Amino acid sequence: MEKTENEWFRFGLIGKNISYSFSRGYFAQKFEALNMQQHVYENFDLKEITEFPSLMKNNAEIKGLNVTIPYKELIIPYLDELRDSAKKIGAVNTIKVEDGKLIGFNTDAYGFEKSLAPYLKEHHKKALILGTGGASKAIAYVLTNLNIPFKFVSRTGRNNGYTYDDLDADILNEHKIIINCSPVGTFPDVTEKPAIPYTAIGNRHLLFDLIYNPKKTAFLLKGEEQGATVLNGLKMLELQAEKAWEIWNE
Repeated sequence: MEKTENEWFRFGLIGKNISYSFSRGYFAQKFEALNMQQHVYENFDLKEITEFPSLMKNNAEIKGLNVTIPYKELIIPYLDELRDSAKKIGAVNTIKVEDGKLIGFNTDAYGFEKSLAPYLKEHHKKALILGTGGASKAIAYVLTNLNIPFKFVSRTGRNNGYTYDDLDADILNEHKIIINCSPVGTFPDVTEKPAIPYTAIGNRHLLFDLIYNPKKTAFLLKGEEQGATVLNGLKMLELQAEKAWEIWNE
């Protein structure tokens, strides 16, 4: 990315209540390590997605953005183009500003697949996805590509899925991968966990939590107690961030 002496390259994260965000610290360290003194990464905390056009109008130096909860789906009408994976997934977590156009990408799917794949075993044949928001769509996309059947779990049973009340030992025994895509358990509510029957979890289960703060959520801790393999979302975040950086610099 060529730069003139006085040109700034601004990047940032769009979300709501994102003071805790991983991305700002990650890119600050990256820019320092690479001696990119004219590159900055900021949090853009929007109370409503309707504030987005004003943000872009008043910050012409922005070259790229990440998008997090709760705007991964709501951002789409404000974009000029969607690349294939984002279009198929129906959620955007990366935006590139190119020739005045806002182009939406999804790098969550890439990050999730690369972080999950090393832990998949022969008996990991079916999955439960806890939550039905924008992040869950990328997870569903990856599982489809991996030929792993899945069911969504939510309070209402939407998307032809289960409700939390539906879950029992038989269902958990059938689904050896359980992925938490809900915000339940995020700091500061670290004692909260999805309402699943944890006693039905065993050492053949793989529990993946997209949350990275705390490193081990109550969901993961309870699964670990039962002998399950557990993974948090940190590696996924790092991988999706690097993919976003690659997109911004193409």
